[in-house]
Amino acid sequence: MSYKAAENRYKTMIYNRCGSSGLKLPAISLGLWHNFGDVDDLSNCRSMIHRAFDLGITHFDLANNYGPPPGSAESNFGKILKSDLKGHRDELVISSKAGYLMWPGPYGDWGSKKYLVSSLDQSLERMGLDYVDIFYSHRPDPETPIEETMGALDHILKQGKALYVGISNYSAEQTRTACAILKEFGSRCLIHQPNYSMLNRWIEDGLLDVLGDEGVGCIPFCPLAQGMLTDKYLKGIPKDSRAAKPHGFLQKDRITEEVLKKIDSLNRVAGERNQSLAQMSIAWILRDRRVTSALIGTSRVEQIEQNVKALDNLEFSEEELKKIDEILK
Repeated sequence: MSYKAAENRYKTMIYNRCGSSGLKLPAISLGLWHNFGDVDDLSNCRSMIHRAFDLGITHFDLANNYGPPPGSAESNFGKILKSDLKGHRDELVISSKAGYLMWPGPYGDWGSKKYLVSSLDQSLERMGLDYVDIFYSHRPDPETPIEETMGALDHILKQGKALYVGISNYSAEQTRTACAILKEFGSRCLIHQPNYSMLNRWIEDGLLDVLGDEGVGCIPFCPLAQGMLTDKYLKGIPKDSRAAKPHGFLQKDRITEEVLKKIDSLNRVAGERNQSLAQMSIAWILRDRRVTSALIGTSRVEQIEQNVKALDNLEFSEEELKKIDEILK
């Protein structure tokens, strides 16, 4: 049965301006880091993308190495895009990245111009696209001059293979330098993608201030700490969870007694707000206006539906924020 997008898909989603740019992103975006590779069920991937779009999620975030195996998330997304969403391309914001190991040898990793330009060409071919909306330097390279990496992003912009460029996993100082270099080229940094959640608050120590000063958007990944900020792990490690997968990034030893106590306390605060812990965690991420969108990762359609309901209650009282801070100390 062919897919027909819901006519009311833009009725309830919130769209936030990305920094000082003209681009708006949905308050919740869908990341394809996990659960969209060749090891996963393609029919489930298709169902998740359909439902996300029907709920107003227009931004789909990928990277060259997403899978597993690397490249397969882009290939699978390309198949779904071609068969189901081709007529909606101009309604979508599609992003990709390069910066982690993708192919063997000295040219398939880090931040050289050789790697970034070649990787994007491969990503475009896998997805069947002429351009991506956003292309990221996935991580800073300690051995490649940042001028070269930013020069590669500028080159990609001027080729028309990306409409915007961004950075991910850059420190506050590196971000300010990257923004300045791009400005010298006559370009700009649209967005930064950091790891940020209630269990990982490093961007509050300077990076958010830089993003605000520079007019750069922020789209945190792992707002649910790879599932730890849900009720999933309160009674142990489920067999279908990320921590139970041999190829996953969330290892069992990260789910300590101390973390479980925090999660339990946060879960009680969420209940007082008539939200699930996941919904409160997403709302908490979006409490700062410098944050453009929360980048979620899901394994089932139902998770997307539940996460989007976080937007029904985005307000926090001072008392609630203080209580959360006390729990997280």
